[in-house]
Amino acid sequence: MTSEPAATTSQPGTTGTVPPRLRPRTTLSARRPWLVGALLLASAAQVITISALLSVDPLAVTWWSLLLAIAPAPLAVPAAFAPAALARVAAVALAVVLVVGIVAGIVHIGLLFLPALVVLVVGGRALWRERP
Repeated sequence: MTSEPAATTSQPGTTGTVPPRLRPRTTLSARRPWLVGALLLASAAQVITISALLSVDPLAVTWWSLLLAIAPAPLAVPAAFAPAALARVAAVALAVVLVVGIVAGIVHIGLLFLPALVVLVVGGRALWRERP
């Protein structure tokens, strides 16, 4: 078994720089890791809420439980992956949904969304500093 040496830019005859067309592009998710984290946490809490609504001893089907079962993930996707202008609107809408849902369902399942809200706030601050 022979292994080939890894290609480096310091081989004889090269300058050590990579041309711009060969450099990896920074993706939106790489620039917004906190918002991707908020997406994952909100999605996980949303699945738990749906499971609680469909369980043997279900939650009462109220406006806040339906809000937390339907809205977080669809609002978190544009916040994490859309252009900055749309992402800001989606992040604010998601924050409002999470705050209202947490306050209304604090006794039952609302606190499961608190980590998603914290991560969203941190990511939202970075998003507001991002240039469009």
